[in-house]
Amino acid sequence: MKSFFSMFVKSARELTKVRTLTVTGIFIAVSMVIEMFTIELPFAKLNFAFLAIAVIGMLFGPTVGFMAGLVCDVVGFIAHPTGTFLPVYTLVAGLQGLIYGLCLYYKNDEHRILIDGTDITLFVRAVIARLLDVLVINLFMNTFLNLHYGFIHADSLTAALTARIAKNLIELGADIPLLFVILPVSLMAYKRTFGKTAGV
Repeated sequence: MKSFFSMFVKSARELTKVRTLTVTGIFIAVSMVIEMFTIELPFAKLNFAFLAIAVIGMLFGPTVGFMAGLVCDVVGFIAHPTGTFLPVYTLVAGLQGLIYGLCLYYKNDEHRILIDGTDITLFVRAVIARLLDVLVINLFMNTFLNLHYGFIHADSLTAALTARIAKNLIELGADIPLLFVILPVSLMAYKRTFGKTAGV
């Protein structure tokens, strides 16, 4: 439990570093750009803006991830206003960053998962993080809020939930392989750029 709370403290300390603010700002901008390129399928819309938030959570932890999620949502609404701004959705966006920070921070701790000597810890954590994001944020919280605010009518909840489950299952087929590529590459680039001061 102490280790759990110390993760938030360590992550909060990251906010005092110019490097953290700079890199986080870059990935927030990347998220905004990705948000503009939604892939339209006949039965679903695919969007991969979460990848930038996942990288922020991995590099700087849950506190920074939460703040980045909040900022992304607010900036996204300012850049592309649609409907009424509802702060509760901003909070949910922050929780998405929190999830990635909780699952992906402390990558080099003692809790490693090895297969034939290969460290797959980051990959396992990436799968867990994305599944939690889909289940907690996309399917539960967003569905509940959409129902609460009337974006989904109670009499069509079953159909809407079925469609959301199908959409998220389709997205997972692309999301997880992308995480497997983007996270290690981003981590390696970060370490090479900042060397021993990277702290990851």
